[in-house]
Amino acid sequence: MPSADQTSDRPTFFIDGQWVAPKSSEVWQAIEAATGEPLGTAALGGEADIEAAVTAANAAHERGEWANATPAERAKVLHRFADALAARGESTSELVTREIGMPIGLSQVFNGQAPAHLLRQYADLAAGTEFEEIRPSAMGSTLVRREPVGVAAVITPWNYPQAKALISIAPALAAGCTVVLKHSPDAALDSYVIAEAAAEAGLPPGVLNIVLADRGPAALLTRHPLVSKIAFTGSTASGAQVGAEGGRGFKRMTLELGGKSAAIVLDDADLETFVTGIGTASFMNNGQTCTGQSRILAPRSRYDEVVAALAEWAAAQTIGDPLDPAVTIGPMASERQLATVRRYIELARADGARLVHGGGQPAGLTRGWFIEPTVFADVANTDRIAREEIFGPVVTVIPYTDEDEAVALANDTDFGLAGSVWTADEHRGLGIARRIRTGTIGINYYVNDFDAPFGGVKGSGIGRELGPEGFHEFLEYKSIYASGALLAE
Repeated sequence: MPSADQTSDRPTFFIDGQWVAPKSSEVWQAIEAATGEPLGTAALGGEADIEAAVTAANAAHERGEWANATPAERAKVLHRFADALAARGESTSELVTREIGMPIGLSQVFNGQAPAHLLRQYADLAAGTEFEEIRPSAMGSTLVRREPVGVAAVITPWNYPQAKALISIAPALAAGCTVVLKHSPDAALDSYVIAEAAAEAGLPPGVLNIVLADRGPAALLTRHPLVSKIAFTGSTASGAQVGAEGGRGFKRMTLELGGKSAAIVLDDADLETFVTGIGTASFMNNGQTCTGQSRILAPRSRYDEVVAALAEWAAAQTIGDPLDPAVTIGPMASERQLATVRRYIELARADGARLVHGGGQPAGLTRGWFIEPTVFADVANTDRIAREEIFGPVVTVIPYTDEDEAVALANDTDFGLAGSVWTADEHRGLGIARRIRTGTIGINYYVNDFDAPFGGVKGSGIGRELGPEGFHEFLEYKSIYASGALLAE
């Protein structure tokens, strides 16, 4: 199979350790986000292709070669897997940037470096984990075993395609599970890089299977009786469907869904610190980030200052070709996503929000799916633009009177994934952070920590990724009751 930098056409799937022809005749046309020009094609699978991948994963699990290997043996293979991905990091970063418009510097971190890091992290965690523990009991002793949950269906989005795939694949494989990866068509081509690296590392056949499919055929993964675990990242609406279907089959689930997070600027905040960190907190990956803090809560006493600082930041951004390291804002990932962002901008105008900066097509960029970083002021927390996830470079500035109102506004949302507090007094910020109902929150910055649990509450999902908690999501616990003498042998 040619490597990712040698071809842009991908006519096969990776199933049972082999490149196999699809059973479906559908083809996906990948388009470069910055130019609107064709980038390559990839086969789109149907239910028969999903069925073949699940069957291969289940057969590999039943054979037990991977599940019964020692954690150290699995770790050795995963380190080879990591090395193979790292060797492809530069070309993978460029490919993803062309696919979805992610600025190249960010892509080098999340698509070039993070996947290998995650594999090494979970390989080492598994190698240091005791999978059996003896506990004394009233009748003798109990052997508590940690066992792989079985076949894991990993359904990933397009916005951080390599990192989001390995956030689930790495702990699943480290735990001894077998995996079916259903990658997003909007990031169709880079999934093949994962398959190539897995094959080079010598992962046993059927342990990792990769099929590209649209929502219809992919739904089979959520109801398939041989799938024991679903790891899904996507919108809250899609997550509700996945959760309902998976729940009927009593499947273990991790659902990482949408967000509409708040950045709370306190009255003592240093606005220079705020402006320095707002790009990561609110506009990362062109605003196409589920943790984006698109609601900026500003004290009435400093409201105009905060609005002006955001407008100045937005005006200073460099918009253009995301392959240029100097560019800070690239295009939307697709024409469809650009249309969604534009629709919300028009809704905000219709609701009476004041457009402070942006809202239109950047000057001189006539190709690709570009939109200016956009700031709206005079927004009510009840407005649609403050309630619904936009997934673009658009923020709203909402005024508040005191801390209690700020907390109430931050919590008045259907979501609970991220957030931030900006203050000169970190202890004060910590007190506010403890009151926000969310899965993650930062004080004077927001950057995910790969060693800590990540996930949401309310409409932002269930379960946790990353850290040891993300590893334990792929394990089942079994208690074996036996005499102390038996377990001592």
